[in-house]
Amino acid sequence: MLVLTAALLLSVPASADSITLTLANPVQTSYAPGTVSFIATVTAPNTNAADIFLNGDSFNVDSPLTVDDSGFLGFPLSLSPGGTYTGVLFTVDVPVATANGSYFGYFQILGGSDGNAQNPISNVAPFEVDVVPTPEPASLMLLGTGVLGLFGVARRKLL
Repeated sequence: MLVLTAALLLSVPASADSITLTLANPVQTSYAPGTVSFIATVTAPNTNAADIFLNGDSFNVDSPLTVDDSGFLGFPLSLSPGGTYTGVLFTVDVPVATANGSYFGYFQILGGSDGNAQNPISNVAPFEVDVVPTPEPASLMLLGTGVLGLFGVARRKLL
């Protein structure tokens, strides 16, 4: 009987509960200074055996950008099988003197089958922030003047 029980237990494939983490827009653009918010959807598959707990996070981003993970605090503490949640997962702050270019990072959710687990259960790698030049006020004024001029010409032709 013991041999039969052991054989049955060994024949059952091991499965770990998991979540799927998807960013709505993993590549974003910002001026310096600026802040961009990353909205994520977290889903627990129907195949999970029980609730999965979202107990913490881990992240990194290229310097000089910084990550504010306080959005994760608004996520549910756990997800039941088939459960889903969408919200701001984290924000990235772009300091004043940041050079133009692409900056990369990752974000990982830690958790597991109980409220103390700290196993990596899902991650987003990489996400990207493209820092672009801030438009100069003179350029914006020139553009605005041109648009007003076009409206004036169009109005004159209609009358």
